[in-house]
Amino acid sequence: MAIKIHALLCLGLVLRLMSVASAISGTATYNTIYYPSACYGNEDEGVMIAAASDDLWDDGAACGRMYTVTCTGPTNQGVPQACRDQVTVKIVDRCQSPQCQATLDLSQEAFSVIADPNAGKITIDYNQ
Repeated sequence: MAIKIHALLCLGLVLRLMSVASAISGTATYNTIYYPSACYGNEDEGVMIAAASDDLWDDGAACGRMYTVTCTGPTNQGVPQACRDQVTVKIVDRCQSPQCQATLDLSQEAFSVIADPNAGKITIDYNQ
C-alpha cells in the first residue's frame, strides 16, 4: 500500500512539473470595461475573465477557453514586488492590436489576485 501511495505522489509531482514546463511566457494588463464582449455580448460571465490578444484569439475559437495565469514579475521599476499569486480566467473578449498592449487583458479583479494593480503591466506565465 505504501508503494502505491509513493508512486501516486511521484506521478503527481511529475505532472505538476510538466505543467510548469509547458507554461508560455507573455504579458498581462487589466481593464475595467467588461460589456459588451466579443464572445458573449452583454451576458455576465463573472469577473475572473480576460480578453485574448490577436495571438490567442484564433478567429474567435478562444472564447470560453480557460487559462491559468501566474505573475512572474513587473515590467517597470515602479512596483518591484508586483507579484502575488495565480488565477484562472475565462476568455470572453478580444484585445485587438494596436491598442492591445499585452498577451492577456485581465479583468481588474483577476489582475488584483495575481499582482499589485499599480504595476499596470506584468510579465506572466500562462497555460490552458
